[in-house]
Amino acid sequence: MIENILHHNQLLALIVAKKFDKPGIHFFTPNELSQQLAYMRHPVGKVIQPHVHNPVLREVQYTQEVLFIKRGKLRVDFYNDQEEYLESRILESGDVILLVTGGHGFEVLEEVEMIEVKQGPYVGDQDKTRFIGINAEQAKIVKNNELYSSQ
Repeated sequence: MIENILHHNQLLALIVAKKFDKPGIHFFTPNELSQQLAYMRHPVGKVIQPHVHNPVLREVQYTQEVLFIKRGKLRVDFYNDQEEYLESRILESGDVILLVTGGHGFEVLEEVEMIEVKQGPYVGDQDKTRFIGINAEQAKIVKNNELYSSQ
């Protein structure tokens, strides 16, 4: 239900399947990541104490983003820092992915609605380097730790 996508011990992404369902608070990310991802399930009547967030100076080196798949199906292609294709995953309604490092590309397999959350401020063309990715026939889709050569 939680899958860490790793390449040479480098965390590329973290996928939380829609099936994840545990009571309490579950942080999936280590404290040092600039984007934190958690799942929370509380019973009726649970009180979360009011609070404010203190100003803390943080340095963000890379943009990390979270995608919430509301509806549809999306293929995510993972690349290393040298823009070399590694493998792909399929995300469906209810899945969440945190994209941490490396490169990534997408192909919409079924009309998709998703919400994206990432650090700001956005700095336009300085924010990303675009490159040529794979096509559908080249996709190496991993599902349940098994490799499929096509959709």
